[in-house]
Amino acid sequence: MAKPLVATGHFTGCFGCHMSILDIDERILDLVELVEFDKSPINDIKRFSRPVDIGLVEGGVSNDENVEFLRMFRENCKILIALGACAVTGGVPSIRNTVPLRECLQEAFIDGPTVVDGKIPDDPDIPILLDKVYPCHEVVKIDYFLPGCPPSADVIWAALTALLSGKPLDLPYEMVKYD
Repeated sequence: MAKPLVATGHFTGCFGCHMSILDIDERILDLVELVEFDKSPINDIKRFSRPVDIGLVEGGVSNDENVEFLRMFRENCKILIALGACAVTGGVPSIRNTVPLRECLQEAFIDGPTVVDGKIPDDPDIPILLDKVYPCHEVVKIDYFLPGCPPSADVIWAALTALLSGKPLDLPYEMVKYD
């Protein structure tokens, strides 16, 4: 019987959630016995080879490429999990939501203290920034949320093993509290 497929992806954030996946330490050997990784920066597979059972996405959605990528994830994942504060709430990247996009671009590329040429980049290969940074659930349906910045390796392990064994994802308060 084929192993369940897992895919991971990232948007606007620090990549800390993927580091937490790797922080499951020696349990990673148990995980690769349970699942096969498809599209993921962990294995550098860039495209889905087929639909997957579980997708984990981290980061806020801040540009048109992020939207397209997240929609592709939703289409290809039976279960989609928002992993970490940026995916769940917009996180640190959403701090820019307090300032209009035009003002952010003006400060970063025209008026900033380190600006040399004073031009907002307009190359067609650069993703188009959205008006704000969105949490993933404001773009697509998300099945589960794992909060934290980043969520601990134990939370990720508990969530994956519960879902893989067909048990409900019911993390105790002690695993997801942040005080």
